[in-house]
Amino acid sequence: MFMKYLRDAWNLYYDGFRSMTLGRTLWAIVFAKLFIIFIVLRIFFFPDYIKEHVREGDESEFVASKLLDDLN
Repeated sequence: MFMKYLRDAWNLYYDGFRSMTLGRTLWAIVFAKLFIIFIVLRIFFFPDYIKEHVREGDESEFVASKLLDDLN
């Protein structure tokens, strides 16, 4: 029963994506935006703050101390 559901779901999406024309362009835009958000912005605007301020191996203590400082 579960396998039939998976097969029916697979066929639904496979047939739907195969017959798309405008949808392919829209999905390409979505993936391009996700790439920009998660890769490009992270590289240029979000530096690795922990790596710059803590020696290797002390990361968990640094994060715990910052979290506890924020609570007080």
